[in-house]
Amino acid sequence: MSASRYAGRGALVCALLGAVSIFIIAIDRPVGAEEGTTVQKMINALKPERSRSMTGPAAEQNAKDLRFIQSISSRSRSLTDPERDEVATVAATKPNTEIEINFDYNSDTLNQRAIPMVTQLGQALTDPELKGGVFLVGGYTDAKGGDEFNLKLSQRRAEAVKRYLISKFGLREEDLVAVGFGKTKLKNPNDPFGAENRRVQIANMANH
Repeated sequence: MSASRYAGRGALVCALLGAVSIFIIAIDRPVGAEEGTTVQKMINALKPERSRSMTGPAAEQNAKDLRFIQSISSRSRSLTDPERDEVATVAATKPNTEIEINFDYNSDTLNQRAIPMVTQLGQALTDPELKGGVFLVGGYTDAKGGDEFNLKLSQRRAEAVKRYLISKFGLREEDLVAVGFGKTKLKNPNDPFGAENRRVQIANMANH
């Protein structure tokens, strides 16, 4: 066999070995490492403060906020605008995080793209560090469409997340309060149609 043919085969073998090496490196990362990081970030963001400051007036206010959230749980579809504003105001003072959960256009069904993120949320909410929490699941839309349409859509989407968490992770219904805010609380008012406005907010309302 000529030297050139040996050289050609040698180059081919080296290329194949290089490709195999790259493939091995690509799958050698621990499975779920990125997921674990995301789950831990959620846990850290939602952990109650449990500090000495949660006594006296602070503890009384926290108890008052929790009673309010629990009182609207069974009628979250029929809240007045002032009540929704109060929910948003209270949630902003609690440990909270915002996550992007993708829904198909004009749909409140969790699709395959949404499941991984909601699954990670379920893993976070069932962690021992968040035991005893009462969590707000707040749904938001961008500015496309009418006020009433977006309000109802965001409510149904928040409820879809709540149902998934209950059915797949055994969370109690009374520990999850789903509220839709429609397009009334844009995250980025400068870009009202931006994707960052289409989000779900989770807040630990039992911050103690």
